[in-house]
Amino acid sequence: MKDRPLIEVAPHRDTICLPPDATVQQACARMREAKASAVLVTDAQGHLLGIFTGRDAICRMLADCRDAGKTTLDAVMTKKVEALSPRDRAIDALHLMHDGGFRHVPVVEGGRVRALVLRSDFRALERAQIEAEEAIFATIR
Repeated sequence: MKDRPLIEVAPHRDTICLPPDATVQQACARMREAKASAVLVTDAQGHLLGIFTGRDAICRMLADCRDAGKTTLDAVMTKKVEALSPRDRAIDALHLMHDGGFRHVPVVEGGRVRALVLRSDFRALERAQIEAEEAIFATIR
């Protein structure tokens, strides 16, 4: 279970990818249509440039009173994105999310986006393993 490949976590989901010059309004509309919580920002070849999430919409748009119809994703996306390969272990992605404090991990192969994995995609047993490890480390400290 803990050694299953990352690509098995979310093979069913279409990943929304938009160019960096797309507007926040366009991204939010796509997210609403797809009931998605994030958009991956990619170049024309499918290389990952960044990620735009619901948190970005609130923290970088609303809080700064920006115009969603004029602001591009490039201006508000998270640019330093942690990504993993399809062959990485699922539990490694969950560790990365936990340690980094985020809920999305792009899956990239050969420099191109393959999928987007969400924290909610993981099985209860995998999430429980992370919580158990955290409890052990808290006891050791």
